[in-house]
Amino acid sequence: MEINQEIKEIVNPSRTALLIWDVQNMLVNNIFNTEVFLTNTKKVIAAAREKSIPVMFSKITPLPEKFESPVRKYLWKNRLTKMNQTPNGFDLTIDPLKDEIVIPKNTASIFIGTNFEQLLRNAGITTIIFTGIATEMGVESSARDASNRGFFPVIITDAVSSSNQEAHNRSLENLKSMMILLKSDEIISLW
Repeated sequence: MEINQEIKEIVNPSRTALLIWDVQNMLVNNIFNTEVFLTNTKKVIAAAREKSIPVMFSKITPLPEKFESPVRKYLWKNRLTKMNQTPNGFDLTIDPLKDEIVIPKNTASIFIGTNFEQLLRNAGITTIIFTGIATEMGVESSARDASNRGFFPVIITDAVSSSNQEAHNRSLENLKSMMILLKSDEIISLW
């Protein structure tokens, strides 16, 4: 009971934000559990909105070709071609409300090249709830970065996904010893 009370305090709505990581058409169309993922993500978003928890969306926003990282160009060349073939691929699959923030970003960490950390600190946010795509890439990278910066990262295990189920599972296995992992019903119950 003590652990649940501590977790309830960590995810207190007054100091929590919900980050919807890269839920864009080009990614959603390629994950292994689209229907379950979208259902659970929308459920968590609705609960956060009901509790007045800030909901923020990240969005992959490529840099102009000349200014894109050579590493990223090399590693993503085949993947970006496939993603660019998805109609409206860069559009968000879940629409933010007009007062919700969409953060364009160019790396696998929400903290690099954005004002995300400043927004959280200005609002007194100490906990970041993570949902989105891909678990083993941006979600894990940003959650680790959040922890290193003194934020509590909480991963909603049935509201994160990937095109690679094995990598997704491996990532969650790695993260369980470093941060809080909950299911969508658990976070909603704690709120």
